[in-house]
Amino acid sequence: MPGFVPRHISVFPSPQELGSSLAQLVAQRAAESGGRFSLGLSGGSLVRILSQELPAAAALSGPAAPARWVLAFCDERLVPVEDPESTYGAYKTHLLSKISIPENQVVIINPSLPVEEAASDYAEKLKEAFQGENMPVFDLLILGIGPDGHTCSLFPDHPLLQEKEKIVASISDSPKPPPERITLTLPVLNAARTVVFVATGESKAAILKRILEGDEENPLPAALVQPHTGKLHWFLDESAARELTVPFEKHSIL
Repeated sequence: MPGFVPRHISVFPSPQELGSSLAQLVAQRAAESGGRFSLGLSGGSLVRILSQELPAAAALSGPAAPARWVLAFCDERLVPVEDPESTYGAYKTHLLSKISIPENQVVIINPSLPVEEAASDYAEKLKEAFQGENMPVFDLLILGIGPDGHTCSLFPDHPLLQEKEKIVASISDSPKPPPERITLTLPVLNAARTVVFVATGESKAAILKRILEGDEENPLPAALVQPHTGKLHWFLDESAARELTVPFEKHSIL
């Protein structure tokens, strides 16, 4: 079992209240950074949550604040940007049209490359964006979790969970379609200053109980995210948290 990292579990009445608090956390971390702010986003339902709440929260710091943001993606499907499966494509349509992050500060994959080359290319882009650091240290990573316990494109029992050297890896046998993806690796996730897991809905309840209350010999991918020196937060709605017996902070309707 990985070493225990202190975590903060917050439970909200609904995804709407969760989204508002998540957006406030992003804006707060950006303000605390005092300048350049590096943010890694995941796809799925997070696109909708952040697109609804983040523009207003970011605007409170002044319209120029997002100009200092560096935005990257925790994993990506190897599909064209206009494909509905593209995480960047979804954020480009729903979020980046509302928030002024310079285009050259949004780090994206090249989906026209073969998957292994796309991973290497994305790793080089990240190193450039992080001013030559061999290990990118994100100010904030926002991660989702699948009903099987996967996060990013790191799936249970997959060899990528053992990756120690690469910061970005390719996967061509994803158990969840589409099969070809690129993903940040556990060393990058665990180097972040703050990691927030977001989970909503009853379908996540059983796996969250295993991750947050279990002590499994072969931990699920999301349980392996244990930032070395950073903070670990879990933002859940009541449906996702319904089986938990560990202490958590319950938020009332705003």
